Amino acid sequence: MQKLLKSLRWIDTHLLKILVIGFIFLIPLYPKLPVRMINYTYIAIRVEDFYLVFVGIVFGIQFLRKKVSMPWKMFFLFLAYWIAVFASFVWGYYFQKTIIIDHLGFLHSVRRIEYMLIFFVAYTTIQSKKDFFLYMKLIFSVLAVVSLYGFGQKFFGWPAVQTMNPEYAKGYILVLESWSRISSTFAGHYDLSAYIILLMPIVIGFYLFTGSKKYFLLFIISLGSLVLAGSRASYIAYIFSMSVFLIFMRKFKLLVVILIATAILTPLSDNLANRLTRTFQQTKVFVDSETGETFVARNLQPDDLPPGDFGVNSNLSNVNSKAPIVVDQNTAYIAKINIRETLVKEAEQTGKKYSTQEINEAVELVFLRQIPIIKYLPDISISTRLQVSWPRAFAAFTKNIFLGSGPSSLGEATDGDYLRWLGEIGLLGTSLFLIILGSIMMSIKKNVVLMQKKYAYIFYGFLFGFIGLFINAGYIDLFEASKLAYMFWLLAGIFYASSKYFVSKKKIETLKI
Repeated sequence: MQKLLKSLRWIDTHLLKILVIGFIFLIPLYPKLPVRMINYTYIAIRVEDFYLVFVGIVFGIQFLRKKVSMPWKMFFLFLAYWIAVFASFVWGYYFQKTIIIDHLGFLHSVRRIEYMLIFFVAYTTIQSKKDFFLYMKLIFSVLAVVSLYGFGQKFFGWPAVQTMNPEYAKGYILVLESWSRISSTFAGHYDLSAYIILLMPIVIGFYLFTGSKKYFLLFIISLGSLVLAGSRASYIAYIFSMSVFLIFMRKFKLLVVILIATAILTPLSDNLANRLTRTFQQTKVFVDSETGETFVARNLQPDDLPPGDFGVNSNLSNVNSKAPIVVDQNTAYIAKINIRETLVKEAEQTGKKYSTQEINEAVELVFLRQIPIIKYLPDISISTRLQVSWPRAFAAFTKNIFLGSGPSSLGEATDGDYLRWLGEIGLLGTSLFLIILGSIMMSIKKNVVLMQKKYAYIFYGFLFGFIGLFINAGYIDLFEASKLAYMFWLLAGIFYASSKYFVSKKKIETLKI
């Protein structure tokens, strides 16, 4: 009986820590298989949602029993942000009518609490340096598994579960094509890449702290996985954050080694190299001499990054309508296919029917009216943001700059967190969220300057990993990507709570003198 009571007391003391350890493994490794789909969206209820509810209940009970500590200053900042989010929801749904489906607005609001809750759970379980090193050891083990599984997807056909579109989000088990970008155990290549760039500077921080080659090996494996994921924005964010980190720490030789390793590994992914070199493309734009309409001839291939059409209508006053059409055979062929598709679509909408001969003649007639001009255009990814996603978010922001148009009003994605925050939760919610992030980083920075240099490497690694993530968030919705958001708030809680345990008393005394 005594042994049983002792075991129960041990479980009571360590239950939250056990749940955090389970969280470290569950979130990155368990695929995003839906338990239940939600109407009018492809965001689903999944296993991790039930796990977080259980963690929240346990945390609440332990809080009522006064078994946990709370960073009250941070808690009230979080609470103010959550209130601002729900105020935006109420305004958007009941007054502004920009949220059409109430349960989506409510769920988008609740999931922000769900993502951020783990910050407090992780915080309260950190009681010593030992807890910090235990968590980081497990996190690095998971990073190794995630990275190696990505190699398995690329070279051995290991399955993937993605949520990159509504059909995939139903939980299909996919085998990626040879040209596909890996997602490993994540929902897509974007959040996998962001997860890696958040952790890579921390891995290098541990390498500098210990001198152990296993950390450098983990870095190289992670870098290879980042390259195979083929996210251009994440790759650029990695180059910047890692370079500045090592320059700041005055590790110039290591920087050279890492840049050489990056240069060697980057050609592993034709997809990434293609996206980097085709960000802006010299493109033939066709201008209809009668209607003035423009189009870009595109032959859409799954492994290609076609040009967009942002800016095709600018500076066309110098087009010579009498100039003969001169294009290469391949471009002409693709242009005619595009014209045919447009004519067929228009015919379907109007009910008009073409015979084969009529459609061929119509295509030739329209093609002969085209005037090709050369322009440099951004790729279709950038064009979509410049023409659709970002203007839509800004328009939502202007409807109510203080509260925005409400959570879910911009759909599942905006292709950039900052405009999404402004569009959905306005200046109030955005400002509070940025204050939370800034407060966490400044608190850690305040303690880092009081640490011995060997420990400072680790904590600066987290700060620069965050900078990489922040750069990446300008182009991709990251803080709404569940796996990445969970891991960020977990790490933020761990580093925020741990930093005080690494402060050097000697440095404090020196500063006092």
